[in-house]
Amino acid sequence: MPEPLRRIFDVLVSATVLLVTSPLVALAILAIRLESKGHPIYRQHRIGKDGASFDVLKLRTMVSGAETMGAGLAVDDGDSRITRVGALLRRTSVDELPNLVNVLKGEMSIIGPRPTVPIQVAQYTDRQRGRLAVKPGITGWAQVNGRASLPWPERIELDLWYVEHATTRLDIRILWLTARMLVTGHGLYKGETGGWVDPS
Repeated sequence: MPEPLRRIFDVLVSATVLLVTSPLVALAILAIRLESKGHPIYRQHRIGKDGASFDVLKLRTMVSGAETMGAGLAVDDGDSRITRVGALLRRTSVDELPNLVNVLKGEMSIIGPRPTVPIQVAQYTDRQRGRLAVKPGITGWAQVNGRASLPWPERIELDLWYVEHATTRLDIRILWLTARMLVTGHGLYKGETGGWVDPS
């Protein structure tokens, strides 16, 4: 999809979805506040296109300060840090809806590689840095082909393949597969083989 058309698509889709889902987001924020202490909106520093940094926005699904507890950045099914409300939000991907604000701000796109944290990007090879050639997305080729259940190097390769082969037809396919994934919840957690492990 040409970049000007992609930006128009991103703005129209994100604005429309935010408007339609605003009552749901408001309800989720209330539920988060009632269940656990801490701000209902979670901010995390991520790396975007060409290495630009930004704060990705999500609904908080874990206890406050979860990154300093247990497995740190790694999250798996049954993680004790995930709240009851958070488990539901993750299962339905409602926790990702605030990402649409990042899309409106031009920091993300609807379709593209998921944005990753600085410590991950610092360990990219020169080839893997090709993942930063496009804006990060809410959904992408790796997301619809296994998501967090994939080994980290395989996820990066899928994202690189998307960067090298992106077309409007492929974007439409990703949107369709994303809708199907939201129904099944497949690949939501890393399982035994997925996820990123800090080698340090």
